Amino acid sequence: MQRRRIIKVKDKSFTVTISERAIKRQIKRIADQINRDYEGKRPVFLAVLNGSFIFAADLLREIDLPCEISFVKLASYEGTNTTGSVREVIGLNVDITGRPVIIVEDIVDTGLTMAHMLDTLKKQNPESIDICTLLLKPSKLQVKLDIRYCCKQIPDDFVVGYGLDYDGFGRNTKDIYTII
Repeated sequence: MQRRRIIKVKDKSFTVTISERAIKRQIKRIADQINRDYEGKRPVFLAVLNGSFIFAADLLREIDLPCEISFVKLASYEGTNTTGSVREVIGLNVDITGRPVIIVEDIVDTGLTMAHMLDTLKKQNPESIDICTLLLKPSKLQVKLDIRYCCKQIPDDFVVGYGLDYDGFGRNTKDIYTII
């Protein structure tokens, strides 16, 4: 059965740009790299809700290390635009002191949310902090970030699907779609 190539989410139309198969290939590549880089360690994965929940689940299924996962919620979007401010909604509920931390994010665009999260986490004295993102918009970055694990770089387009949303809708597609 072929998936629809164009979908409507609320008042906007989107076309498929990254297939589920391509996403899974990239996740496997990143997981293999994390498994090598963290061999002998017990990392804590911090998945940023809501967008990263599907990515985090698929990534963790490929991780062969003893590890924990926790969830944090930070918000900086309204509709299709970033607000430029970050609100911490749900905080960290696992002790990361002396532990390697891998932040799992759906998309990094301006980097403001990630910079805020890094500042917050550093106060907890982790052994290290690495960023793992499904998507990266390098042309939108407003802050310098060391993103160690990136599945795919994309242009500055608005995307939905595979956990990413438009006003809360569109997260439930298997592919990633770009606004048209």
